[in-house]
Amino acid sequence: MGEGLSASEVGKEIAEHSKHHGVHDGEHRAVSIIEAILLAVVALLAAWSGYAAAKWSTDSRLSLAEASAARTRSSQADLRAMESRNFDSTTFNAWFTAWIADDQQAMTVAERRFRPEFEVAFTAWMATDPANNPDAPAGPTYMPEYEQPAVEESKELSATADEKFEEGSENGGTADDYVRITVLLASVLFIVGISSQFRLRSARVGLITVGVVVLVYCVVLLAGAPKPPF
Repeated sequence: MGEGLSASEVGKEIAEHSKHHGVHDGEHRAVSIIEAILLAVVALLAAWSGYAAAKWSTDSRLSLAEASAARTRSSQADLRAMESRNFDSTTFNAWFTAWIADDQQAMTVAERRFRPEFEVAFTAWMATDPANNPDAPAGPTYMPEYEQPAVEESKELSATADEKFEEGSENGGTADDYVRITVLLASVLFIVGISSQFRLRSARVGLITVGVVVLVYCVVLLAGAPKPPF
């Protein structure tokens, strides 16, 4: 289903309108001119509304795709951080076991397996004299010096994903608003189209009045709607 009224549909309606009212008296001629003007205005506004709906819909899909990609990268970064922390815990447990057993060689081997980031925290933790200081942190991972860049990366990507998702949802809502305006414009096209089938002037004027009211409402909505991205 298209986002707006097709040019062929509006053109056909104008052609039919002209065909049915090729010859008129003065009053009917004026009414027919008004009807033709309304059809032309509806065609222009419907084209703009359909274009805006398509642009906002595309922008919404792009934002949602970016949100999904950022969420995936955030999960990957969080997984890397978890793997690093598990590795740090494993190497520290090996060192701690050797330390309890007073096995200096095993301690040295374990320390060689420390990641550079963990080694910084380990050195700071040892400086607290954990063997004699009851207030020392439980381990190097509890030290302020223990940093995991992947954790921060995961948080930033998660925030970006939330922002992009919110943006995509909002843009999708804007696209829906333009689609609703297009539907209202289609109703104007219908009203003006059937008005030309009436020979009674008062009936035609009444239908045109309704069409004008709906058209003015659409113009107000279009004026207040966000402009499509370029």
